[in-house]
Amino acid sequence: MSQPERVQPERTRSGPTQSEGNRSGPTQSEGNRPEGNRSGPTPAERDTETRFTVWVALAANLVICVAKGIGGIVAASPALLSEAAHSVADSLNEVFLLASVKRSRRPADRRHPFGYGKERFFWSLLAAVGIFVTGGCFSVFQGIEAFRSGASESHDGYLIGLAVLFVALLAEGASLVRAVRQVRGAAAAAGRSTAEEIREGRDPALRTVLAEDSTACAGVLLAMAGMALHMVTGQVAYEAAASILIGVLLVYVAYVLGKGARAQLIGEAADPALQREVKELLGRQPEIDSVPSLLTMRLGPDSALLAASVDLTAGYDSETVEDAMVRIRGELKARWPELDQVFLDVTDAAAARRAAAHSPGPAGS
Repeated sequence: MSQPERVQPERTRSGPTQSEGNRSGPTQSEGNRPEGNRSGPTPAERDTETRFTVWVALAANLVICVAKGIGGIVAASPALLSEAAHSVADSLNEVFLLASVKRSRRPADRRHPFGYGKERFFWSLLAAVGIFVTGGCFSVFQGIEAFRSGASESHDGYLIGLAVLFVALLAEGASLVRAVRQVRGAAAAAGRSTAEEIREGRDPALRTVLAEDSTACAGVLLAMAGMALHMVTGQVAYEAAASILIGVLLVYVAYVLGKGARAQLIGEAADPALQREVKELLGRQPEIDSVPSLLTMRLGPDSALLAASVDLTAGYDSETVEDAMVRIRGELKARWPELDQVFLDVTDAAAARRAAAHSPGPAGS
């Protein structure tokens, strides 16, 4: 029986095949867009935008941290001082995201032949854990403690607290506007709606910032409502309930972000539309009879691996097949530059069936 011929990707350097999708040059993937629609930003430009968005979020958290710290000292409010510590933890999450953008673009090496693209997913998972612990759990604990203690602030303390929350709303709002603008730009470049980009966007750092900022704005509004009702009615239950609701919201957001990062770390497949179009392109090649198997895996926001098993049409010699595989691989990378790792497992199904039919049966049959 003839052995399958495995055609590996072209090697342009010594040592293991280096991933072209893990360098920040302009030849990186521009996403799964139709041919002729590659006028959007390159991955390097998108990384620059993402870094700026994360820096804006970090600056907003630091402003909020300073405002809460000063407000807590002036009003002698333990709650505001605790919230200042919470904002420090949020700032650390932004540092994680900045690290993910930088480290994920390191070139491939012998120990990591497919590059470091999944660094982006790992650091986003750490940020999700940070949101869960320092955000959700802390807010729920604070609300329960408020219910138990029944304490109330002075009138000046309320006013200072509301002023601090207003500053926080402005800062978080500015960061949210920046994140939404980038998401809308990415959606326009990919040819889909903003809602679809939020659900299917590949950049976990941008998705984390967007989730953090939108949740923070909602949380600030809840906190302001709870504090105002507490001030008017004298019932701490309103403020405590607001804190618990904020905690539940943060826990949910952390769960969603962590679930996405986990799926990407384990090895998430490329977009179904890309898989379908790749299979159609392979099926249109005259040398290919069928495509029994096609597997993909995301290696980073702009990098993917493709491994396909293709059955050959009868009548082609090995040299013709080799030339065809080089041509097909070039077509795949030209249309989808994100497919920077392509492996085609070539088999002659007709020859294999003929060999099986003429092979002797089991001894003694």
